[in-house]
Amino acid sequence: MPERTPLALREAIAADTPLLLPDFDKHWKWAIADAYNLSPVLAFMARWWGEYALARDPELDEHVHDLELRASESTDLAEAKALLEEASKIRHRVQKLEPGE
Repeated sequence: MPERTPLALREAIAADTPLLLPDFDKHWKWAIADAYNLSPVLAFMARWWGEYALARDPELDEHVHDLELRASESTDLAEAKALLEEASKIRHRVQKLEPGE
């Protein structure tokens, strides 16, 4: 993982997962361009830190999306809940990755 700054994260996305870059830039311009406090930046970084962490591991990214898709198609509430909980645990785990990991 890169340094935990918007610029370092953008550079990592551009280098490793360039398909995410247009959405990253669009979200930055929408959410941060006129920000006068750090709250939006912190929320932005939390979201994109996890998106990048998943995207740089295509197998894990595919697994999470498969869990979410299966949950959306499930007719069994308990099964859907279990699938979403598993996806959520993975998303929370990648949020905790530190620079260099």
